[in-house]
Amino acid sequence: EVQLVESGGGVVQPGGSLRLSCAASGFTFSSYDMSWVRQAPGKGPEWVSGINRDDSSTIYADSVKGRFTISRDNAKNTLYLQMNALKPEDTAVYYCAAREGPTSEDVGRYDYWGQGTQVTVSS
Repeated sequence: EVQLVESGGGVVQPGGSLRLSCAASGFTFSSYDMSWVRQAPGKGPEWVSGINRDDSSTIYADSVKGRFTISRDNAKNTLYLQMNALKPEDTAVYYCAAREGPTSEDVGRYDYWGQGTQVTVSS
């Protein structure tokens, strides 16, 4: 059974940091490109960042570039998102997603999804 389990969300003040993790199982993690996608209340899903399967390339949405860092550990089957300088507009449920094809900003192209972890940025 394929599972993607996110953790690390929480409530943080503006300017603070959080590190999200996504533990993968039930498929060959190192054969999949991975992304983080978020969904704010009342809005559609927004692709945030992606990393290719061998960890040689990363891409970011303009809204998070310079503040967020995506990484992965294929030996641990785990994806990470380090989020710094958080803003209230970063408040959302964050999902990790896996794609057997190349990383895509089109959230409809992903094969597997986690259940999400809530990130709230508020003073």
